This record gives sequence, structure tokens and C-alpha cells, in this order.
Amino acid sequence: MNEFPVVLVDGDDPTLVSEALAKVLDDLVGPAERGLVVEDYRDEGVDLAAVADSCATPPFLTERRVVVLREAGRFLTEEVAPLLAYLEDPLPTTVLVIGAGEGAIAPKLVAAVKAKGHVVSTKVSQRELADWVRSRLRAAPVKLDAEAEKAVRDHFGEDVSRLGSLLEVLAAAYGEGAHLGAADLKPYLGEAGSVAPWDFTDAIDTGRTEDALAYLHRLLGAGDRHPLQVLAVLHRHVQGLLRIDDPSIRTEAQAAEAMGIAKGRSTYPAKKALAAAQRWGSAGIADAIGLLAQADIDLKGATGLPAEAVLEVLVARLCFRARARGGGSAERRGALSSGR
Repeated sequence: MNEFPVVLVDGDDPTLVSEALAKVLDDLVGPAERGLVVEDYRDEGVDLAAVADSCATPPFLTERRVVVLREAGRFLTEEVAPLLAYLEDPLPTTVLVIGAGEGAIAPKLVAAVKAKGHVVSTKVSQRELADWVRSRLRAAPVKLDAEAEKAVRDHFGEDVSRLGSLLEVLAAAYGEGAHLGAADLKPYLGEAGSVAPWDFTDAIDTGRTEDALAYLHRLLGAGDRHPLQVLAVLHRHVQGLLRIDDPSIRTEAQAAEAMGIAKGRSTYPAKKALAAAQRWGSAGIADAIGLLAQADIDLKGATGLPAEAVLEVLVARLCFRARARGGGSAERRGALSSGR
């Protein structure tokens, strides 16, 4: 796509458009520093004259300039005039990437793109649906057997935008290259009643992905918790582990004091946190903090995935790392078990 001065990512489904747009940007930017190459216009009140001026500006410290305009369907025909004027004689060092959104893109802008550039369509017709799903599964980071593929098609039906997030969750939970059957998919589909937050965090600490994801769906569904509230539960839990990740903290009482548990109250939460910190280890807790920070950014708009999918990927990755850690350092395990 580097040879085109303009690329339109078209489609009706916001998730599919966002996924395709992200891939286009990855291809255009390559190994370059994204912050130097890409200028991304996301604001509702964006001035298209400013976008056109940005397109007409030569790159600085890079070979190419990539200008991104999202939700192009919100603009009327008269509003896209600056872009039409620019596309009459586009700069060879700029690629204008236009993402579809709600509403139809101005026909004159579509015509200009087709005359000068390239259109990436994310629309999937009923006739193309089975082949589209099959091709996505063949290119997926995990491999599904025939029964599992049928289960995916039957479960999602026409709602194909959910497929990408499912595959990301499966890769995070089982590792890339894993071969999966229909039974392996069950934890990631469905909804039940709410659960206590500590059941959720206990499942993550012990690496029980199936239980943790089931509890996540129940917190979001019947529990009616906002995704940011669920993230806050995880933040508080990991912050508790961080407070007691200290070689000098060896007993339940010391852990309770570090966690700020008032005297006279049960220290059982400190006992559980101490055991969890032992399993995670310092490096594992640091990993968890990094994953939570990225999920916080993603929930605030850095990714095209739905909020629930962001949390699913987060929980799967946390569980995967909890299992991989296998109990923290041998030195810390010895200290905890002996009470030194």
C-alpha cells in the first residue's frame, strides 16, 4: 500500500474497520517510529482543512508521513472539499488513511480515493461469511480442529466482529500455535450470575483461566459492573501484592500491617495475599502491573476492541503468567515456608 497516496478502510462494523485500519497502519509504518510518522485525527471537531494541510506537509526525520482520518462518514460532501482539492495533486511522501464510521462517506471522496488510491473493504456478505471465517481461522495464532471451527461459526453466526477478540483471548490463554478443540472454547462463551471479587482474583492468582473468564463475564453481566470497575478490582488486588513483595515481610501479621488492615480485623486476606505474592514473585507482579497499565490505556480508546474483549485478553494473559511463574523464587518460597 506504500505506493498509494490515499487508502480508504471501508465497512459497516466498527470493530472490523478498526482492526483493518490498524493493520494498514502497521504495514505503512513498518519498523519506523510511529510517533514521528503518524498524525492521527480522532477528535469530533476536526477541521478537514487542517487535515489537508497536514497531508501537504513534507515528512520530518522520516521518509513518509501517514495522516489518519477516522469516522469519515460523519462529514458532509461540502465539508470534504479540502481533501478533494488535496487529492487532485497529492504529495508523494504522504499517505492519507481514511477510516469509515457511522454514516455513508461522501460519494465524491470515495470516487477520489478509487481514482488515486486503494480501498480496503471489511464488508462481509452472507455468501462470503463461511469463507471469511474459515480464512481468519486458518491465519489465526491458534489452530482449531473441525469441531471447534463449527462451534465458532454456530456460536457467532453473522456477528463476525467478535471473532478477532476471541482468537486473541485464545492465544493469550493457551499460547500461540496451540491446537484447540471445541471443549477448549467453552470458557470463553456465555454468561452467568455475579460472583464475589475475591473469587475472581483467586482464580487469576492460581492460573485458572476458565474460572477467571467465567467470573469476569458474571461480574460484567449479572453483576452489572462497568469494565473500569472490574479493572479497579484488579488494580487493588495487584497493589496489595506489591505492598507485601518485600523480603522482610514473612508472616501473616506483617503482611496485614503492610496492607493497612486494622488491628482486630481478620488477617485472612493478608494470608491469601502473602501466598499469592509467593506464587507470582517480584517479576510476575511487575508483569501484572504492566498488563494492567496497558489494559487501562486500551479501555480508554487506544484499541478498537470492545471493553469486554480488552478485559478478556487481560485476564487470560494474567492467568497464563500466573501458571508460568509456578510459585515465585525458590529463595522466597523457602523463607515463607520456614517463617524466617
